Amino acid sequence: MQQSNGYIITFSIILTVVLGLLLSGTAEVLKPIQKKAEELDTKKQILGAVISSDEIGEMKPEEVNTYYEERIASKVVNIEGEEVEEQDGATVTAESVDIERNYKKAPEDRLYPVFIYHEEGSEDDIIAYIFPVYGSGLWDSIWGYLALKTDLATIEGVTFSHAGETPGLGARITSPDVQERFKEKAVYDDEGNLVSVKMQKGEGKDYSEDPHKVDGLSGATITAQGVNNMLSNYLEHYQSFIKKEKGGNPELAALK
Repeated sequence: MQQSNGYIITFSIILTVVLGLLLSGTAEVLKPIQKKAEELDTKKQILGAVISSDEIGEMKPEEVNTYYEERIASKVVNIEGEEVEEQDGATVTAESVDIERNYKKAPEDRLYPVFIYHEEGSEDDIIAYIFPVYGSGLWDSIWGYLALKTDLATIEGVTFSHAGETPGLGARITSPDVQERFKEKAVYDDEGNLVSVKMQKGEGKDYSEDPHKVDGLSGATITAQGVNNMLSNYLEHYQSFIKKEKGGNPELAALK
């Protein structure tokens, strides 16, 4: 039986509303699950700067959470290196800072999380300081975590991620073998000037004797340059904190 246009339109509207409510309800139900998954992934990225990806890969989600709670302390600072505990009447934690949203602000207006990797059961026995970094690759955003040893000058490790770099080319910044190149490199020169560490153009050269250079990514020069800019920019932003941390520790203060 042929239905009137009014019936068809009414039926379509009702169907659209019902489906919309179902989708909205499903999204609300899944939101806490999605949030927990994102938090877990972030913890893995932070820990990935100080322990191997193989070790993290063997951990169950609850083991990652437990390890993080036992071995990571955190704080938030501003560009002057001053600790920030509250903003706009709300408590601020390193885990609550949205790095992507902060990146859209002027550097002097951002919040800067600091994650501190320490011995189990002793926050005073620091192993490394971990700093979030954020920037732009060839096609979209890139980000990661840079860990410095307790001298705050030597790289303990890095993890990098991306939103849309080319598979097999720029996307290789996520591979352990590329990230391994940054370990033990120095971010200051012999005079104590911040020089960061730079991926070079091309790939296949040995930079093991150069403390400030790592091999590049063949066919991904722009992504590599994005990584370089990301590291140097955020190291500069954390300089006040690093100097304060060294100044408050006689052993570190003696280091360049």
